[in-house]
Amino acid sequence: MKKISIITINYNNLVGLKTTAKSIIEQTNKDFEWIVIDGGSNDGSKEFIESIAEYIDYWVSEPDKGIYNAMNKGTAKATGEYCWYINSGDSLYDASTIDNLLKADWDADVV
Repeated sequence: MKKISIITINYNNLVGLKTTAKSIIEQTNKDFEWIVIDGGSNDGSKEFIESIAEYIDYWVSEPDKGIYNAMNKGTAKATGEYCWYINSGDSLYDASTIDNLLKADWDADVV
C-alpha cells in the first residue's frame, strides 16, 4: 500500500485554505496524512486550522523564511512514501481523487 503525505502551506490565505481543507476533508479514502504549515498568518488562518485540527496529522503556525522553507518544514514531518504539495487555494478534483490515486497501478519514484 502506498502512503501519501499531503503537505499544505499557507500564509494569510484563509479563503484559499478553506477551499483546500474542504477538498481534503471530503475525500472518501482517508488513507493519507495531512500536514499543514502556516507561516504565522494574522488573517484567522491559525484559528481555522485549530478548528479542523482533528483532520490534520501535524500542523504548525509560525513565521518561516518563505514558501520553500515552509515546504521543507512539511517534508521533514512527512512519513509517507510520496509527498503531495496541495497548497492553500488548491483543491483536489473530486472526493474520490485519493481513492483513485491509491487504486492506480503504479510504482515510481516520481508521479
